[in-house]
Amino acid sequence: MTGAGDGFLAVDSGGSGLRVVVGAPGRGPLVQRESRVPVRTGDRGIDPGHFMEQLAPMVRALTVETGVAGLSTAVVGAAGIATLGEAMRAELPSALAREFGVRRTALVADAVTAYTGALGPHAGAVVAAGTGLIAIGTDLARWRRADGWGHLLGDCGGGAWIGRAGLEAALRAHDGRDGGSARLLACAEELFGPMPELPGKLYPRPDRPAVLASFAPQVSACAADDPIAADILRSAARHMADSAAAVCPSAGQPRVALTGGLFKLGAPLVVPLEEELAKRLPHARRVAAEGDPLHGSVRIATDLAAGSLTLPGDERMLYVVTVKGD
Repeated sequence: MTGAGDGFLAVDSGGSGLRVVVGAPGRGPLVQRESRVPVRTGDRGIDPGHFMEQLAPMVRALTVETGVAGLSTAVVGAAGIATLGEAMRAELPSALAREFGVRRTALVADAVTAYTGALGPHAGAVVAAGTGLIAIGTDLARWRRADGWGHLLGDCGGGAWIGRAGLEAALRAHDGRDGGSARLLACAEELFGPMPELPGKLYPRPDRPAVLASFAPQVSACAADDPIAADILRSAARHMADSAAAVCPSAGQPRVALTGGLFKLGAPLVVPLEEELAKRLPHARRVAAEGDPLHGSVRIATDLAAGSLTLPGDERMLYVVTVKGD
């Protein structure tokens, strides 16, 4: 067992559930546990009670499994915490202190953990793309973000955006309007059935963004020989580059990385994106992402525990709370 106060807790909370790591300086390899149940969001934003209900059993099991005790530091990276995190900021630090003795808690936007996992403590910009899309950058003095406004107001270039554009092209072909794609129409009918039934299947769904994003791989698959599909991906690349340029530091040689499941679409999306980034950010250096958002939470936790955290603080993006002992 480690001495009291040696351990740290790192969490990645997103739309697919929780991923949790418990560790301590000099201890490894890290052991991870997961919950596939997303944390509820209600009138007060992200529900800290539901978060703790899921987290506590996993942390107890991990402390036994790893032999780490005396957790002093916790980093919670959570989707939506920047805009829906008021209750979490008010209640979670004291809840973690009561349950596990944690004295220092960092509540971190998932964009920041994605950035930290990808680039670490370096100036630059990260495009995080999955169902949605957000770009985040820092000059190590402050954070800047672009997009991440959800599938109704933004997330331009993300999976739901690509899928919606592809389905629009399919519906144009169904109607006989200009800009339609017979290839995408055939793919949409194979996946969703007859097009007149699509609105009734799509609009009532609470997981509508994910349903839209499920069509993005079909758009990518058609891009090689369908100019409409290829143009959708080129437009997505331009949107991503616009967001990256909005947040990337203008001085020096900042690093730029891509992270997120959307880039598994491969060359049909990545090649035009690389071209757009080269045009928009000629002074930046493209690098491969080093890790994912959970890796970012672990990095922040270890640096915070060691007193060596150099990333800028922010009330909504990276907020550290210290709870005094009894």
